[in-house]
Amino acid sequence: MAKRTTGKQRRSKRGGRRWSQHVTETSDALTLEEGVFKNDSPKAIARSLRRSAEQSHRRKSEPYRSAMSMLVFYINRAGKGLSKTRRAKLEKAKHELRALYGKD
Repeated sequence: MAKRTTGKQRRSKRGGRRWSQHVTETSDALTLEEGVFKNDSPKAIARSLRRSAEQSHRRKSEPYRSAMSMLVFYINRAGKGLSKTRRAKLEKAKHELRALYGKD
């Protein structure tokens, strides 16, 4: 008879549940400031992303593209776990980021 594994055992074999955290910390997109997505102000989030993108030596594309990419990645990975108000603030941060780079 074959031995069955539980979901917890399978997860540990394939690297755990926090792969998106690993991507955020080690990707070549950009180096983020601590707690950037926890800020309550969409403008502050956008300014922080812009600062990080322009100062980062890890990014491969232009600063605007890297900053927007990281914001969208965070929103997508948070998924249903985001409250409506939190999601609205992050969506507003996307608009603020576009405005900072003159992309509106």
